[in-house]
Amino acid sequence: MPAPESPTALPADWIEHRRPEDREAVGWLRPEGDDWVAVSLLGRDLSGPLDWTAAEEALEATGLSWMADVWMLEREDDEPLRVRLVEVTPEHVVVQTDDFGAIDVAVERFELPWPAPVALRPRRDGDPDGRLFFAG
Repeated sequence: MPAPESPTALPADWIEHRRPEDREAVGWLRPEGDDWVAVSLLGRDLSGPLDWTAAEEALEATGLSWMADVWMLEREDDEPLRVRLVEVTPEHVVVQTDDFGAIDVAVERFELPWPAPVALRPRRDGDPDGRLFFAG
């Protein structure tokens, strides 16, 4: 089953999963036949069909650390843009250009639909790093 069509409503049969140690939401479990699929906060499948416990374990193993990672936003007429996740809800996904940890850098924000479009993807080796180096 693909992610829900409506960007504003979770399917009624998706079950939120929270980590036992701190009760932080890490995703959902959605039914598929007699099994369950782990779904990330971005609305993307993290696993194939599994039993309930294995699907929970898949969510907990993935955790939330990926939210602090660098992501790339693919653009039609330009190279991918290096971004960071700012907000992820079942209503939308907000990303901003990477500020490289500086508090005084101007950033551009982009509001994307939820589930996150495929144009938002993890950074890969060979992606532009957003820094310019000048040969001297």
